[in-house]
Amino acid sequence: MDQIVYLNGALIPKSEAKISPFDHGFLYGYALMETMRAYKGRVFRLDRHIARMARSSRIIGINLAMFDYEEAVYKTLKANNLTDARIRITVSAGEGEITPDPSTCLEPTVFIVAQNYSPPSDETYQHGFNAIVSEIRQNSMSPLSRVKSANYLINILARLHARIAGADEALLLNEHGHVCEGSISNVFMISNNTLITPLESCGVLPGITREAVLDMACKLGISTVEREIDLRELLEADEAFITNSLIEIMPLTVINNRPIGTSKAGHITAVLMSSYKELVHGELELV
Repeated sequence: MDQIVYLNGALIPKSEAKISPFDHGFLYGYALMETMRAYKGRVFRLDRHIARMARSSRIIGINLAMFDYEEAVYKTLKANNLTDARIRITVSAGEGEITPDPSTCLEPTVFIVAQNYSPPSDETYQHGFNAIVSEIRQNSMSPLSRVKSANYLINILARLHARIAGADEALLLNEHGHVCEGSISNVFMISNNTLITPLESCGVLPGITREAVLDMACKLGISTVEREIDLRELLEADEAFITNSLIEIMPLTVINNRPIGTSKAGHITAVLMSSYKELVHGELELV
């Protein structure tokens, strides 16, 4: 059965989906994207993803158009008969002239795809991810560091470096040498029972799961700090983990072949992993 996708207001088979080669998302990466996860047919914090996309649209000047994104997401899920899924929304400036002039783009292109999603195994969560520190630097002064855009080349290059090194993730430092984020994740460390994560001003994408973890930690009485982090601090941390909407909370147990803490998921990380699952089930009212 052909996968069904949502394109500019219509649900159509993937094989029939056509986007203009003059679309500025294709020509210049002038597009926004959001990736989220559905659990038993319900999307976790869909409203927060849409709100972030709206904030990003104002920063880079893309018109989100008058689409009901929530309705479109659920229509796409239903059309593919999916319950546990990964969903991606992409909104580009649309078709325009070959020159990099956004004023020539009259209508945005809205594309939504949903696919079955199976999370990493329990064993993977027990052992955690290993990461390398990429040579690529994030620019904390760039407004794009706070935008989830389709201009993803820095992240892709970092991920390629991780793959070549046999690692699960690549960590990015900013131009000052401070820990910024992973290629597809936000980064947390735990030192002296305090949960620490880089400030957004370090060049961090404000992740939806990052936001949830910070709120959750405060409610659990865990001391939480957002500040600059030196790489040495991260390497010497008691525990570390990364987050995104798909993998949720993943222990980070090795960086540059150096074990972090006991090289297994630490106690506070395990508490947060369990609490996050409870948060998802509670908000989505899952049985």
